[in-house]
Amino acid sequence: MRHILLWACCLLSAPAFAQTCPPEGQSKASLQALKALQFTLPDAAEKQKLAEGLLACLGDPDSELRDGIAYEALTQWMRAGDFGADTLRGMRDKLYAMLDGEDKPGFAHPFAALVLSEVARTDRVKPWMSPEERAAMVDRAAAYVESVRDYRGYIDGEGWRHGVAHGADWLMQLSLNPALERAQLDRILAGVASQALPETGHAYVFGEPGRLARPVLYVAQRGELSEADWQAWFAALPPRLGKLNREDYTNWMARRHDLLAFLTNLYLEADQTDDAKIKALKPAIVAALKQVQ
Repeated sequence: MRHILLWACCLLSAPAFAQTCPPEGQSKASLQALKALQFTLPDAAEKQKLAEGLLACLGDPDSELRDGIAYEALTQWMRAGDFGADTLRGMRDKLYAMLDGEDKPGFAHPFAALVLSEVARTDRVKPWMSPEERAAMVDRAAAYVESVRDYRGYIDGEGWRHGVAHGADWLMQLSLNPALERAQLDRILAGVASQALPETGHAYVFGEPGRLARPVLYVAQRGELSEADWQAWFAALPPRLGKLNREDYTNWMARRHDLLAFLTNLYLEADQTDDAKIKALKPAIVAALKQVQ
């Protein structure tokens, strides 16, 4: 009985997702060798086991392990259709657990979101999620984008974090899924709006406004929102900037910079596209630009 209690205690106290990188049986050198072979692994079971192990490397401080090996390998395998629904579902749930856990170094959350964008893509290419799972993922993605407060992009010697951009990529892949319903498209747009001009006053310098614009463009391409819907959505953005606050001038100007960059990215895309549904955004974008002081 005592052994059972100890075993149960260990289960309860164990972290939701163990962080061990490189995975058991691997070294950085062996993973580099695998990358040199373009991540070719003929044995499907071995590939699945390694993929699950590489999830832990998404939070590793070593950018080569995190970005150059784990992310690249997982992306390549998923885009090749190497995993079935059960494996993808298991990976998704482990990535959710990573998002729910602590991330003091700041790498695990944004890279979990980036790989989740690839998981979302697999469901778009060959549906395997239930409508309930898909709706839950939309809410997860939007909530993640809304939660980002670490705005670090690229740092020499550390590599990328890029939380807003990676979250925007996740929303973009979801926005492309034809199985989404109107309520889920609205949730995606709410997530984007939350970071179009972040409350913290961080000035984007790593292309975040352009990445945030992509899910908006793909939602527009679906044609499910009316002209009035778009006018209302864009009109709600400038008031969030508020009047010029001279006591916090730097913060206000940074937020203005972000909003202008976001709207300008959208305008240029709408102006240059041949897609009539995206081009129809131009009047609403122009009206929003005119509202920005």
